[in-house]
Amino acid sequence: MTLNVDIFVKGKKILLRRAQKDDVDYIMKLTDDKENKKYIVTFPRKWHESAVTSGASGNTFDVIVEEIKSGAPVGYIMINDLKNEFNEVEWTHFVIDKKGIGYGHEAMKLLKRWTFEVKKAHRAWMDCKEYNARALHLYESEGMIREGVIRETIISGGVYENLIILGILDREYFARKRAGEEEP
Repeated sequence: MTLNVDIFVKGKKILLRRAQKDDVDYIMKLTDDKENKKYIVTFPRKWHESAVTSGASGNTFDVIVEEIKSGAPVGYIMINDLKNEFNEVEWTHFVIDKKGIGYGHEAMKLLKRWTFEVKKAHRAWMDCKEYNARALHLYESEGMIREGVIRETIISGGVYENLIILGILDREYFARKRAGEEEP
């Protein structure tokens, strides 16, 4: 699979582009943020540095959500499991810095567009901590279906936590697109 290193999908207010070395500080700022950290499993800096330097040959890469008007980053997404025999993609992190102005919805729409129209994936999935109501609302409003719960699978702050598994199939995405629900 060959990826455009620059913009790989563009919407009305934001674009998604592959993260570069210069973006690692921003990614670490988002993942280390006290508010964000309680909702994601963090990875060390070296891991992100490797993800942004692996090129199109990598199985995982980081994506910057960038505001078109200002050129400023407003979020970060990690895409994983690009090379598997089942033609599915995992969206591992989905962190929007500027909340409450629609960037999460637009970023989800762009991510789905890339996943199903460019990557030609059959399925995309993600997990979400059970108590992250805001994220669950966003994902479900964007067509993700709750597929199950992995009970007490991670430890955060010394407490076992559940993860909700959500997924969307290519046919579900294209049905939403035909219904006019996918344009950012």
